[in-house]
Amino acid sequence: MENMHLAEKTLTSDVEFEGKIFTITHDTVELENGSTAVRDVLLHHGGVCVIPVTENNEIYMVKQFRYPFRTVTTEVPAGKLEKGEDHAECGRRELLEETGCVCSEYIYLGEMYPTPAYNTEITYMYMARGLEFRKQDLDEDEFLDVVTVPLAKAVEMVMNGEIKDGKTQIVILKAARILGI
Repeated sequence: MENMHLAEKTLTSDVEFEGKIFTITHDTVELENGSTAVRDVLLHHGGVCVIPVTENNEIYMVKQFRYPFRTVTTEVPAGKLEKGEDHAECGRRELLEETGCVCSEYIYLGEMYPTPAYNTEITYMYMARGLEFRKQDLDEDEFLDVVTVPLAKAVEMVMNGEIKDGKTQIVILKAARILGI
């Protein structure tokens, strides 16, 4: 593997917190020059986001309250992976739960590292087309509104800062590029 000289060797790793969604470790590492440094790491099973695109190039997004920021955000449907869960199936489940949609075309758009400096989370991205509506099935503690936005308008919302969620920004721009918008 190239650039291995940049690697850090873990010397110690102590669990500082273990919760329902993530674990935090306090690690000591050896650097390339032989000195040591401390790394606090948030271990997370990952997540999935899905951009549902209609035949008219509109997308379904969800508005929901995000407690850490004390505000309502506009995001694409998404959810966290359970340990060992297949990300494609998780995305399909979240699409149905949050929007009530199933799809005939499901396109993998890649993965992203939301915060690679201290978090192991990987977000897998999909585009859903050929949408068919069923029944929305929100989790007991989940409250959100589904909104429809033209994809071109969503790109504008990303570019002018109205959409702040990173996974949503990336998947909107990827979908727009793929669809030539």
